[in-house]
Amino acid sequence: MSTTIGLFGIGLDTYWPQFEGLQARLLRYQIEIGDRLLRPDASVVDVGLVDSPQAAQLAAERFHEEGISLLFLYVSTYALSSTVLPVAQKAKVPVVVLNLQPVKAIDYAAFNALGDRTKMTGEWLAHCQACSVPEIANVFLRSGIPFHQITGTLRDDPEVWSEVDDWITAALVADKMRSCNVGLLGHYYCGMLDIYSDLTKLSARLGVHFEVVETQELRHELDVVPPKDVENRIAEIYEHFAVQPDCSGDEIRRAAVTSVALDNVIERHNLGAMAYFFSGTGDDPYVDLISTIIIGNSLLTAHGVPVAGEYEVKNVLAMKILDSFGVGGSFTEFYAMDFNDDIVLMGHDGPGHTAIAEGKTKVKPLKEFHGKVGQGLSVEMSVKHGPVTLLSVIDAPDGEPRLLIAEGESVPGQILEIGNTNSRYRFSTGAKGFVDAWCKNGPAHHCAIGVGHIAARLEKLAAILGIESIRVC
Repeated sequence: MSTTIGLFGIGLDTYWPQFEGLQARLLRYQIEIGDRLLRPDASVVDVGLVDSPQAAQLAAERFHEEGISLLFLYVSTYALSSTVLPVAQKAKVPVVVLNLQPVKAIDYAAFNALGDRTKMTGEWLAHCQACSVPEIANVFLRSGIPFHQITGTLRDDPEVWSEVDDWITAALVADKMRSCNVGLLGHYYCGMLDIYSDLTKLSARLGVHFEVVETQELRHELDVVPPKDVENRIAEIYEHFAVQPDCSGDEIRRAAVTSVALDNVIERHNLGAMAYFFSGTGDDPYVDLISTIIIGNSLLTAHGVPVAGEYEVKNVLAMKILDSFGVGGSFTEFYAMDFNDDIVLMGHDGPGHTAIAEGKTKVKPLKEFHGKVGQGLSVEMSVKHGPVTLLSVIDAPDGEPRLLIAEGESVPGQILEIGNTNSRYRFSTGAKGFVDAWCKNGPAHHCAIGVGHIAARLEKLAAILGIESIRVC
């Protein structure tokens, strides 16, 4: 899929006959900006300089027809706010105001040596981007139009273009979420009140579609998996994971069958993520099914279809968001605190995002799945050492979903070798400060962890989706 970005510049038609070459010069600046907005998966609709209310109406209609996801407004010189408002009103998407001066400072000596006050004024107008920014901000605020501002220079200002890139990437992720089918397999883990979700509100705010998948469908798939596919999947498991010596061949085969069956269900429903849980009574065929699901779900997660256990709908959305940013998104919860090293141990049983593991993920057999029925193979991994970002989709007291964000670091050291994903995380606030600040916002006990620091991008995603974001560190 491709995301469409809108771009328009603003000017004042009165200036063009007064100051020779000004309009052409500003258009060249705008073309330069448009070129820098292009991405392989994003197209740019550039309507040029909007310099009158009539031109604004035409630009508004064009953006509406093109279905843009984000709108960049280049303030090229002073312009009337009446040429801006109609465009933003009809676009109905977040507006990023580019207050970009062509150079860091006017060459005062050369400017004052021009000797012609008309030429001098025209030269000044080519640098007075900041002039109308307060006017635009005033009108947007009074009109209830969300906007964001980037101030700097057109060239030699990496911070400007880093922020622009963040906005475009966030728009791409927002569109991915709006086209994502999220599978729901099984039922909630009974009693985990924190994870129960308002699917309607999540669909309305994040744009995802929820597809309820019957466990019987997956169970049926087990009986029709071709033997050749099973053998290929067994080979993939041994290549992808560090299978431990105490894993039996029979368990590997069972996991391979279930993995292929999962892939078929995912493909049939065009799922981009899935939350699952099934308890059973301990002796039915569905327990046999659910006890073999971890390997297949880990492979899916590593290949762009994140899967969350315990039917954690909100958290699989957090995992999908992080994965769409290209940073992973592993299912996790607080495990313990190490006050000696000032770190928090975090992990989870069930599937892990093996694409962001520190080394190869181990496969280990467990005689008991804690808190669940059954036994079988599990995965043990740590998230790559280095910067990480934590994300949780939370339910605020008003019922609205919000993004809860924290940045930290995955650090080396001893972990709990119990066949689960688990890592050691350090935070700028200290372990105590982080846990207190995180819990203060009322998240569910799960979160997603990705590699790298992308809080700024997540905040922009929230702005594009029209929801609030909270960053604790």
